[in-house]
Amino acid sequence: MGIVELFLLAIALSMDAFAVSICKGLQAKKITIKECLLCGLWFGGFQGLMPFIGYVLGSRFVTVINKIAPWLAFILLAIIGGNMIKEAFSDEEEETKPGFNAKTMLMMAIATSIDALAVGITFVAVKVEVLKASNLINTIFACLLITVTTFVFSMLGVRIGSVFGAKFKSGAEAAGGFVLLFIGLKIILEHFGVIEFMSNGDILFGLLIPFAGTILGSALVFVIKSRLRDSMKAVLAGMAGGIMLASSIWALLYPSVREGKIYIVSLGFIAGIAFQYILDRAVPHTHVFTQIEEGPSSKLGFNSRVVLSEIIHHVPEGMAVGAVYAGFLNKADGITGAVALALSIGIAIQNIPEGAFVSHPLRTGGEEKGKSFLMGVVSGVVEPILGIVTIIIVNAVSSSLPFVMALTGGAITFLVIEESIPSMKSEKHSDKGTISFAVFFALMMLLTFVSAG
Repeated sequence: MGIVELFLLAIALSMDAFAVSICKGLQAKKITIKECLLCGLWFGGFQGLMPFIGYVLGSRFVTVINKIAPWLAFILLAIIGGNMIKEAFSDEEEETKPGFNAKTMLMMAIATSIDALAVGITFVAVKVEVLKASNLINTIFACLLITVTTFVFSMLGVRIGSVFGAKFKSGAEAAGGFVLLFIGLKIILEHFGVIEFMSNGDILFGLLIPFAGTILGSALVFVIKSRLRDSMKAVLAGMAGGIMLASSIWALLYPSVREGKIYIVSLGFIAGIAFQYILDRAVPHTHVFTQIEEGPSSKLGFNSRVVLSEIIHHVPEGMAVGAVYAGFLNKADGITGAVALALSIGIAIQNIPEGAFVSHPLRTGGEEKGKSFLMGVVSGVVEPILGIVTIIIVNAVSSSLPFVMALTGGAITFLVIEESIPSMKSEKHSDKGTISFAVFFALMMLLTFVSAG
């Protein structure tokens, strides 16, 4: 293993610590240099120590390490993430400083570095060859490089989190908690061999990109102070609808036709329409801009019904991203990693107005900004979860890929016709909505085919 491979490995190992550092920063109102250094030292120190321990233990304890480590990481991240979500929904003001004490940082440092034990074991078989010295000295050098890399990323992460979290506290904290739970779920599923394909982190972050779009859109509640004008509503609705329909046709239906028989694709498309129709009828919700209430009668308040409306919207989007990544993993015709990433980015862009469609109406309806932002964030949680579920299903039954892609395409098409198009129509601004729809449809189509090469 040379210096380039070693540096890439160090970056890869630091990503969990980077993500957790951001989450840690979200909890604090103000971060000092001392606290940035603490995070860097704890995460960097353990990220470098664990591979060395793994190297020393070697193959003698590899079975024990592989059995215990994933469960330990999952439990610790679940506890920390669950506590962050609980605090996000709490009205009590918490004291930030104790979150950086030794007990808390030790738990986090172990949880984020536990997988590095296995990396250290591999150093026994795949020797590090950077310095003209013994294998032990080279391994120590590798561990130091991992330490420094993680130290830098952790300091940067906690600073980014504090800047973002100071303004968007409750929603940002909830988002961080959900991300920690997501990482913990990824680790334990990898342990069972269910999603071993996510070990490089590419697909993990690909599934999280749409969620990031929802967070960003929800955060607009802190920027937009007045009610959205009808013209802006039409443009945003047209933007979301154009991206969704283009994604449905070019990223889902078109590849599914190339991959499977047309009658399977047609059946999947109809099944997707039926799936979304049933979901639409079974869940009480309110389309916020058209003020149309659907689903069974319920005692749920306006806020909850608005959030449920967007959750229904995010269900097929999460499935769509998972289906395309499953197509990439199964080497489906025309589906590259770039195409999957393009879809994630496209969904994230159209999630920006969708996040705003939750947080902003709740705010103008009398809810405080932090709570409005929080509800917008919560509405997008289903996307990465359903993305993983879809990948697992397709990997278990690879022949189902054309059907699943067509199903998600049908469900998204239903949403465009049932919600996006009516939302972008108004007496004075229907043309603006239509033009926005056409422009973003063309841009998403272009992005998809350029990515396909």
